Amino acid sequence: MAPSLLVASLCLLQTYPEILISVTCFFFFYCYQKTKKGPGIPVNWPFVGMFPALLAHLHHLHDWGTMVLKESGCTFFFRGPWFSGMDMLFTCDPANVHHVFNANFLNYPKGDDFSEIFDILGDGIFNSDAESWRSQRMKAHSLISDQRFRSFVSQSSRNKVEKGVIPLLDQLAKQEVAVDLQDVFLRLTFDATCYLVFGVDPGCLSIGFPTVPFAKAMDDATAALLFRHTVPPAWWKLQRWFRIGEEKKLALAWEVIDQFIAQRIAEKKEERNKSRSHEEAPRDLLSSYIDNCDDLHVVDVENPMELNKFLRDTAMNFMIAGRDTTGAALTWFFWLLSKNPRVELKILEELKSLRKERSCSDGMTLFDAEELKGLVYLHAALCESLRLYPPVPFEHKGVLQSEALPSGHKAQPGTKILFVLYSMGRMEGVWGKDCLEFKPERWISEKGKLRHEPSYKFLSFNSGPRTCLGKDMAFTQMKAVAAAMVCNFHVDVVEGHVVEPKLSIILHMKNGLMVRIRKRSGA
Repeated sequence: MAPSLLVASLCLLQTYPEILISVTCFFFFYCYQKTKKGPGIPVNWPFVGMFPALLAHLHHLHDWGTMVLKESGCTFFFRGPWFSGMDMLFTCDPANVHHVFNANFLNYPKGDDFSEIFDILGDGIFNSDAESWRSQRMKAHSLISDQRFRSFVSQSSRNKVEKGVIPLLDQLAKQEVAVDLQDVFLRLTFDATCYLVFGVDPGCLSIGFPTVPFAKAMDDATAALLFRHTVPPAWWKLQRWFRIGEEKKLALAWEVIDQFIAQRIAEKKEERNKSRSHEEAPRDLLSSYIDNCDDLHVVDVENPMELNKFLRDTAMNFMIAGRDTTGAALTWFFWLLSKNPRVELKILEELKSLRKERSCSDGMTLFDAEELKGLVYLHAALCESLRLYPPVPFEHKGVLQSEALPSGHKAQPGTKILFVLYSMGRMEGVWGKDCLEFKPERWISEKGKLRHEPSYKFLSFNSGPRTCLGKDMAFTQMKAVAAAMVCNFHVDVVEGHVVEPKLSIILHMKNGLMVRIRKRSGA
């Protein structure tokens, strides 16, 4: 059968020589393109575009994308399958970032594509543009910058470390068992963010590591959102229509999330109706929004359904912003410390210079937020970790009007622009030849002060008008946890444990971070 098929094929090529010529030309064209663009640049195939290369490298998408951007000069146009809506301009060029996020901000909204992908966020601040965004940001800024809320953040961060983190790690150290530190941090930041947003602690970080449905629903939702970025829109929309695959997981997670938030809103409204005597006390964000709902300009406060939807969307946006990002940042930070004992030692020395306040029952050392504000090296180490492993590895923008970017690439309506933060931290042209090194010293001036880096170069907290409102809050939480852990414990990564980024919209570790906790002598 096989020889006959071969003979038939040869006869076909002899009968129709144009087929042979076409195949030969296509082969040489392919080879030429590979040579012209470099071995790492994906080939733009007819009909399927560069999608085959994306699928082939999906298991290490972040590093593959970094390699492509290096070879293409920091900006690369990805061509998806024809009519798929997957054409995207990838860039990590600081000049492009400055232009889009600052100089010509109004021309690059989040856009309809973004809000459709992140539909679970509703009409919250992340999805909104124009007047709706401006009004929401103004309101959020006034509440987050309020001194009472800042005190609330500081107090709750210390309390969670003292009553949650320290006792748990102390027990794990005594048991000498391996634990997934990423799971610990995600539980910690979930509890902390729930408390800041809703005023309730779900007790996710406790002995036995209980499963909390709301936390699991958040995990399922973020996984599905990344899936939407890696396939043609028609693909995931079809799954959503039939309620199958990742879209089914998202739909189920959405129901759990809405139920949890609706319950919290009802409780807060009931508290507000019963008493107003707590107005001067530090408040969670949901209570603050309900108490100040009369001056909300983006919603009809007289319409209960519209108000509840606004509160739901706002709470969901704050949860996404605060929970996974800080947990991921702490995980990568302690992995980097385990690989760089020199840095850990310098942080420990800096902490020993502070006044120690032994307030735990077992004599462990804790620090107040005010004490940690002046620590230069700890802050620099956290910034360096965020540079190499930004919790949100990419940013997404739309285009209103056609124009040329500083890199020379054309930005056109209908094209998605993805700013790859993960790759930016690995570009020699941006951070120097030592860009792959974990080097906190790059953030410290010759006078020993913190060195400022422009936000369009260090994009972990966004840039321009959309700069993250919770930046100070994130550093307060990270410093509280990092200082207490470094001062009282040492973290050893389990030998042979493989660490690599997970395919997600948040830069989690694919296999978690398996460690053993050791109590420091004298702690």
